[in-house]
Amino acid sequence: MTAADPSKSTQVFRISPLIRVTLLSLYVVLTTPLPFLAKATDAPVPAGWLWVGLAIGALILFGVLSERVIVDSNGIQVTYPVWVPRFFRKGWHLAWSDVKALKPRTTGQGGLVYYFLSRSGEGYLLPMRMVGFSRFVERVQQETGIDTQDVKPLSQPWMYLILLGSTMLLLLVDAWTIWTATTLN
Repeated sequence: MTAADPSKSTQVFRISPLIRVTLLSLYVVLTTPLPFLAKATDAPVPAGWLWVGLAIGALILFGVLSERVIVDSNGIQVTYPVWVPRFFRKGWHLAWSDVKALKPRTTGQGGLVYYFLSRSGEGYLLPMRMVGFSRFVERVQQETGIDTQDVKPLSQPWMYLILLGSTMLLLLVDAWTIWTATTLN
């Protein structure tokens, strides 16, 4: 009896926890002082409304960062949890047999992203911020025969570590800002 080939089983790839923590922390650090400052300055928008808006924004960001990429012998699928409205983040599915090519495109910042080009001419953005990216592109190569040797993630982990470090420094500024705003009243 032979063992099943793990490369042919269903694989689920999620967004890297480093990326999730960094982006959620940055959101919190950038927005948390706003209600305190609104109250301290008697802004026309009440602090309570800002808290509601910030909570909705955090929920939306959390939903976007809950993306999953499911790869099986039939194809690739990008999905989101059921609580994320489909009009907000639809996801997509592409059968391996429909993949015609993997085309690079330069971003406005000079980075390189890739799109799956389907036989019907539609483009599907290659997910790049996941744990196990190298296993993912190996699987894409196995299933499609497209050379993925030069496909690298858009951003490296050290970039997110620097951003996370900067976010933590900004947290200190936030603490001072909130302390100042709350002691002025």
